[in-house]
Amino acid sequence: MSDFQYQYGLQSRGAAAPIGDLDSRLKQLCMAARPSALKAPFLRSIRWRESVRPHGSYPFNLGPFGADDFELVFTRPVTILVGENATGKSTLLEALATLAGFHAGGGSRDHNYLAPDSERSPLAAHLRASWLPKVTQGFFFRADSYINLASYVENLAADWPEMRSLYGERHLQRQSHGESFLSLFENRLKASSRALYLLDEPESALSPSRQLKLLRLIHDWALTGRVQIVLATHAPLLMALPGATLLHLTDCGMSEVNFRATPHFEAMAAFFRDPDGVVAKALAEGAGPAG
Repeated sequence: MSDFQYQYGLQSRGAAAPIGDLDSRLKQLCMAARPSALKAPFLRSIRWRESVRPHGSYPFNLGPFGADDFELVFTRPVTILVGENATGKSTLLEALATLAGFHAGGGSRDHNYLAPDSERSPLAAHLRASWLPKVTQGFFFRADSYINLASYVENLAADWPEMRSLYGERHLQRQSHGESFLSLFENRLKASSRALYLLDEPESALSPSRQLKLLRLIHDWALTGRVQIVLATHAPLLMALPGATLLHLTDCGMSEVNFRATPHFEAMAAFFRDPDGVVAKALAEGAGPAG
């Protein structure tokens, strides 16, 4: 009996299986093991590359990265990072972008432009990524520096008009902020081949109705099995995506959570229950002495 037969349970029991049936079964197993049959997530995990790292300085002073046994395992096509400001969400996405070879200021492996935030992530140098298979296609979207990416694309499009068709027919900087975001999401981020999409606060310029449109896009990408998405958001509408892994980053670390248990959802739920009361309480807490 071969090792292959033993591993996949093809050993005969009693009467020998017909040769044709066995050949067919072997062919099915070989096809299933081919890289083309593998589905998202492709980035399977990240963990520390070495046991000794700097402590007390950024980014190792952030809660999620303070543990010696830090490891993040991706089990679903969509992973959503939530948490207060300055808890490490963007820091983690920047590290993933560097590990994937994407432009740290936003874009893909093919983008090449200078930007204030285009330095490689200091966290990435201490992380080891496990892939199955390694994906080279993808995109890093970061809302805080989108203007740099849009300017780069439009400068290229001035000499190469075909470039704009990758992002939609309209000039990225001659649309509203939210329209420009959606134009990129709908036209540049496709699901025709295996890709990793990293989205940092993609909802920041979107109205609630446009956030729902983005939610449908992400859902459709994930259903193909060809796209893995990791995004950071403050929007409960995006956190509610069915089937996603929702990770809550805090000063104490990182843990999986239901979107209804996030401070973001709880704050909005309280507002919808009693908008006047919530606003009055917030104003009262921030009121200083008159004069």
